[in-house]
Amino acid sequence: MIKKSANSGVLLLVGTTKGAFVFRSTGARTKWTVSGPYLRGEPVYAMAFDGRAGRQRIWAGTGNPFFGSSLRSSDDLGKTWSEKAEHAIKFPAESGLALKQIWQIRPGPAHRPDVMYCGVEPSALFESQDAGKTWTANAGLLGHEHRPKWTPGGGGQCLHTIVPLGDGRIGIAMSTGGFYRSDDGGKSWRARNVGVRAEFLPDKYPEFGQCVHKVVSHPSRPERMFLQNHWGLYRSDDWGETWHDIANGVPSDFGFAMAIHPHDPDTAYIVPLESDQFRCVPEAKLRVYRTRDAGKSWKALSRGLPQEGAFESVLRDGLDTDASDPAGVYFGTRSGKVFASRDEGATWEMVARSLPSVVCVKAAVMSPATSHATRKMATARRKKASAHRPVRRAR
Repeated sequence: MIKKSANSGVLLLVGTTKGAFVFRSTGARTKWTVSGPYLRGEPVYAMAFDGRAGRQRIWAGTGNPFFGSSLRSSDDLGKTWSEKAEHAIKFPAESGLALKQIWQIRPGPAHRPDVMYCGVEPSALFESQDAGKTWTANAGLLGHEHRPKWTPGGGGQCLHTIVPLGDGRIGIAMSTGGFYRSDDGGKSWRARNVGVRAEFLPDKYPEFGQCVHKVVSHPSRPERMFLQNHWGLYRSDDWGETWHDIANGVPSDFGFAMAIHPHDPDTAYIVPLESDQFRCVPEAKLRVYRTRDAGKSWKALSRGLPQEGAFESVLRDGLDTDASDPAGVYFGTRSGKVFASRDEGATWEMVARSLPSVVCVKAAVMSPATSHATRKMATARRKKASAHRPVRRAR
């Protein structure tokens, strides 16, 4: 007999420079409970929720300047976590590369519930075909002829964006290297940056070398993508073959964060920053900008957000949407604040303050679907952890 999970509602995963926090709410999203920090003291730059095949699994990419980066998972919403070596991500020895940091964790398409992706530094795409148990570096990208010419951006030479596009197509973006697309399931890759400026290079429109900060697309219209560049805001309607400037009316085309509406491929969200030298929101007013017409126009969303003295910034994975209707929109700031909107950005409320610096925010709707197998795995993990716990002797 398959049991129904007791876990439902909306989940908000918040990665910070000092660990991960898990926010939970009912579908109404009027009140939030928070637990954590989990993985205490470790920077968590990537998180994801995998609700496929009856799982309710949280993923986190942790980093440590002394002990390295590792991929961790939890099947009980953060109470217990896998061991550091359980989901090993390692470059092949012959590559001469070593993992520095995990920047992105992305479940594959719904019809392939055991496929997972990871984007890492140095720039590489790792794939799993067994729900994250084992990982393999994508050979086509690892041996790409452009690799010797990719150069690190301010955050390092990192692959930070993975965009599954369906029908064997997949896109990735890296800093600094640009946007690449594969049409054959990852066997080969081509740079797709026509129309995207690279202000810091002598050739302003090179084949590759752009400093892309984020790319998003909607599953119902995957050929349309939005791109936030180091300088520049773009849209493509042909799978990334060509990009067109859509910075129409935004106070700055510099920024990191970008998110797509879960039900409307014409609607996207950004948080512009003043410049690459002064990475704070323009005029010290914290505003999310939303387009509902695919970038023809943008509207500032500020109701409930501080509009004076807000020297805030939001990083590339600090903004996300949930799949509710109306959609929820969430973001976290470098100053440790988390804001939520349950009406698609029309109004906002602060749901947390004084957290460590927020570096990623991921939202998910947990359905009361099957999770019997997930609970069994969580129970086994707790028993294993208990077995290794030192026995305290009575005095």
